[in-house]
Amino acid sequence: MATLDGKKVAFLATNGFEDSELTSPWQAVTEAGATAVLISPESGSIEGKNGHSQLVDVVTTQAKASDYDALVLPGGVVNGDTLRTDDAAVAFVRDVFAQHKPAGVICHGGWILTDADVVKGRTMTSYGSLKTDLRNAGAEWVDEEVVVDSGLVTSRTPDDLPAFNAKIVEEFAEGKHEGQVA
Repeated sequence: MATLDGKKVAFLATNGFEDSELTSPWQAVTEAGATAVLISPESGSIEGKNGHSQLVDVVTTQAKASDYDALVLPGGVVNGDTLRTDDAAVAFVRDVFAQHKPAGVICHGGWILTDADVVKGRTMTSYGSLKTDLRNAGAEWVDEEVVVDSGLVTSRTPDDLPAFNAKIVEEFAEGKHEGQVA
């Protein structure tokens, strides 16, 4: 199994996230040795759609992509839709990709990628309702459990979490991917 010792993984989320899509990948990366950090537009804590509460470590206006080795974008309709309207969150995501760092995106987490303009020419999956948005932004959308494209790991729903978690740990352990670009 891959190790993430010494790596710092950013989780970008806000209220309304899909609980398991934050907690399960968080557990996977921390069990592999990484330090997980929650980044959100507002300080304090955020609450998932099913009630999980998580303390925010860094607000988006203070987050720097250079401080992290990888990024996870959990889903949740409200979470995904709200984050894409936060300019600092969009800039952070774009910078992660510009620095060739791996990212794991599940469900509605992919919405912000369209605003960050980082999906053109990429093969990816998501929750089915994002298919048209991702295609319109230039992605090749496929309906698969997990898709890996040059350091970008995407999955559809909480049912895909076991495969998603295994792949993010693997890709995060590999480090930067030159094909991961903004």
